[in-house]
Amino acid sequence: MSTTNLKPNDQERTSFFGLDIPFLDHLGVVPEYARDGKSRISLDLKPEFTNSFHVAHGGLIMTLLDFAMAAAARSAAQHPLGVITIDMTTSFLRPSIGKLIVEGSILKGGNTIHYCEAVVLNDVGEVTAKASGTFTLRK
Repeated sequence: MSTTNLKPNDQERTSFFGLDIPFLDHLGVVPEYARDGKSRISLDLKPEFTNSFHVAHGGLIMTLLDFAMAAAARSAAQHPLGVITIDMTTSFLRPSIGKLIVEGSILKGGNTIHYCEAVVLNDVGEVTAKASGTFTLRK
């Protein structure tokens, strides 16, 4: 994992495949790879990221899925500026707990629009949530 810039407390910021994304850095998201239209990130679930059932909050899961798809789209286009989410549909299949692995992939890329999907996996490799999304390249 490469790092750039400095956090206010003088710790280095995480580089999310060339982008500075303070929110993901704050959450502790680990960028593993983004290349050839595929991406992988991970996060160790912390108690403060859970809902009243003590499982990952849906908003956290949607954030991870959104970024994994965006990273996959950006890697396929080799686009340095990032992408913007146009729409996203999410399905929650089972509770997400423990270490979360999120894998994104591009389904179809174009000159400006990319169609992607992503899944959240738990420690034993079960899909806990999935999403599809449409992204536009930032200009």
